Amino acid sequence: MKTWQGRACSGVGIAVLCLGLFAVPAIGQGLGGAGTVQGTVKDPTGGVMQAVQVKIANPVSGFTRTAATDAAGRYVFNNLPPNPYHVSVDAQGFQPLERDVDVRSAVPITLDLTLALAGTAESVQVVGHAQDLLERSPTAHTDVDQSLIAKLPIETSSGGLNQVVTLASPGVVADSNGFFHPVGDHAQTQFSIDNQPITDQQSRLYSNQISQDAVQSMEVITGVAPAEYGDKSSLVVHIVTKSGLDQAKPTGSASFGYGSFKSPTGDFNIGGGSHRLGNFLSLSGLHTERFLDPPEFQALHDTGNNVSFFDRFDFRSNGTDTLHLNIQAAKSGFEVPNTYDQSQQLQHQSINTFNIAPGYSRVIGSNTLFTANGFVRRDLLTYTPSANPLNDTPATVSQDRTLINMGVKADVAMTLGNHNVKFGGSIGATRLHEQFTFGITGATDSAFAGEDGNFDPALAPFDLTNGGAPLAYNQSFTIKQQAAYLQDDIKAGNATINLGVRLDHYDGLSAATLVQPRLGVSYAVTGSGTVLRASYGRTMETPYNENLLLSAGYGLNGLFGDSQPVPPGRRNQVELGIQQGLGRWLVADFGYFNKRTDNGYDFGVLFNTPIAFPVAWDHSRIDGFTGRINVVEHGGFSAFVVMAHTNAIYSPPGVGGILLEQPGGDFRIDHDQKFNATTNVQYVFEKRMGAWAALSWRYDSGLVAGSVGSLEDALALTGDQQAAIGFFCGSQTATRDVPLTSASCTASNLGATRLNIPAEGTADDVTNPPRIAPRHLFDLGIGVDNILHTEKTKLRVRVSVINLTNKEALYNFLSTFSGTHFVTPRAYQVQLGVTF
Repeated sequence: MKTWQGRACSGVGIAVLCLGLFAVPAIGQGLGGAGTVQGTVKDPTGGVMQAVQVKIANPVSGFTRTAATDAAGRYVFNNLPPNPYHVSVDAQGFQPLERDVDVRSAVPITLDLTLALAGTAESVQVVGHAQDLLERSPTAHTDVDQSLIAKLPIETSSGGLNQVVTLASPGVVADSNGFFHPVGDHAQTQFSIDNQPITDQQSRLYSNQISQDAVQSMEVITGVAPAEYGDKSSLVVHIVTKSGLDQAKPTGSASFGYGSFKSPTGDFNIGGGSHRLGNFLSLSGLHTERFLDPPEFQALHDTGNNVSFFDRFDFRSNGTDTLHLNIQAAKSGFEVPNTYDQSQQLQHQSINTFNIAPGYSRVIGSNTLFTANGFVRRDLLTYTPSANPLNDTPATVSQDRTLINMGVKADVAMTLGNHNVKFGGSIGATRLHEQFTFGITGATDSAFAGEDGNFDPALAPFDLTNGGAPLAYNQSFTIKQQAAYLQDDIKAGNATINLGVRLDHYDGLSAATLVQPRLGVSYAVTGSGTVLRASYGRTMETPYNENLLLSAGYGLNGLFGDSQPVPPGRRNQVELGIQQGLGRWLVADFGYFNKRTDNGYDFGVLFNTPIAFPVAWDHSRIDGFTGRINVVEHGGFSAFVVMAHTNAIYSPPGVGGILLEQPGGDFRIDHDQKFNATTNVQYVFEKRMGAWAALSWRYDSGLVAGSVGSLEDALALTGDQQAAIGFFCGSQTATRDVPLTSASCTASNLGATRLNIPAEGTADDVTNPPRIAPRHLFDLGIGVDNILHTEKTKLRVRVSVINLTNKEALYNFLSTFSGTHFVTPRAYQVQLGVTF
């Protein structure tokens, strides 16, 4: 009998890779793509210096860490995200010393430091700030450190990691329920957590993420991803989690909070260990009466809770071998919020997540690092309908589905002069099991109409109002994938060149194999503080796994029309950019992107439920610009602005989905947006107490809302729907109980406060679609991190206010792809905690 490993390795013929993967005991994890800087500190005579403080920092990202030399004068900084850094030593009786080091590989970097006596004539290397830390990478990306994450004012709900990505990254458009649209795409995002790829959906509706407290740093790639990344690569979030290594005295925090919507929270984090053994643990939990973003400003049925556990274990068996293990277990459960028109409904959804990711790394010689990572991740999602099926309109549905993703990834990184070479591959399988029931309770709804406009007779057996019985669906399938890649990061004077090629094979309900070249070039203009970049990538985008079998009509025999498997997408992507250092404290980065895709992906939501089905449109054209401006910390003040403009035009026909309605021609997808920007300002105004304030200003010009393109469309809405968009005619405003009618409205006096309706006769799906009205949202955070002025255990208090001005605004309205959702009303959160 063929084993799973044997089947996986046979798909592409990468036998050498498979042999390498299974010959290595994947019992621990390396440092997940993070780098190491190590060395020895010596005095002018060559003697080693013990107990000297060495500091490493990147003021642009806010990363900083300090280590003391041991009895042999050695220092080590592990778990470093790829970035340029300043390393500095300031010892009494010696001149301060600073050096620059560029961490671009997981291969350890040795940086020995020799101090000069104070008062000698030897010159001291002086380094600047922003200009010296311009990144010469051809790949557009944003670095986010825990120092920023800890002070961002975010909502008191699960999915904090997604909120951080949305607030801190250019080109990321906010949507409801912690969801975001990355660089014009719908959810084409890969999270790489300590070298474990996670390409399935990560939001409150699909899965449970690790707590943002467990994250040390994030690199958010918005440009053309290096060849190492495939599967879903419109946005790559490379995460390095916290580690307990080299923390002889355990450090951590515990906090408890309470806020609006009766929302208690609790968090506990602790890490510690020796140079050989370390462990980091994070626990978090919450309960709230506004778990999801509801279709009404005042939530109806929205209570939910979340509990999350994450543990990272590291063990160095000797000087060359490291074992690593990540374990995550999390559970969330929540009511599904309803509209007032559906107030009799009461559905519930629960998600159970388990993840185990072991790995192994070995340093070979002085310039080579081998890593192997294994992982098994499971999401079990259960959706329960109302107790009385007829209360759910226009249909009652239930779901119990399981997604199990397992695989192995292996890499070899080598530093060879000016070359940083990396090659490797992965094999994996995703086991899908989908159970689904479906019963029609509103046969007159247009969603169930056939080609003649009348009720589709093929659906009659499931019409519960006419003696029918629910459809019972129960199918399983395993998707297999293999990949291999080779890439080289070349330093050539002022130029940096990234060359790479990737081979992917996808074997699911449809199959495809694609060779994908990747090329990037950057050039630092001497003496100008300017870095120019350009990159091109060919990528294969794989279908979403959530509800993939149902969406393809797998086992349904054409019940919901001519359903077809969602095929893999093929994309050509170009990104051009410029980075400019201005003085010593400011870095600006702007880029233009253009993506052309065959089989452009999206989701289709089923009625007003959280159940969504993958859809592939014939092709898509996405382009726009991204921008980021960083003000490096100076005198306690720091700030950044991220912004973007996105055109996202899709072309039918589409395949997949359930009861998918085919557009008449090209259209702008709902995540198309003219402009969005987030400005974050932080100021530490009392360093001894750690007193600080942070303000976020979020602006969105409004996503496309294709359901209301005319007066006729607005008048066809229910009173509740008209009230949701703030529909008015002259001095009259719609309410839930009193909708506006044609008798009181004309084309010249209509409007909506939360939706921009095109002037009569001007609506066009491409040139002038209806949009959500622009919105300005302000979030405020204030904290004191050391109230008692203590040296060790510190008492802290924090207060945050989300939507400070209590703006009533929509994320989307009657969207085919995501439904209707309001942004959070003004919400307060008070948190009291200790750090140690």
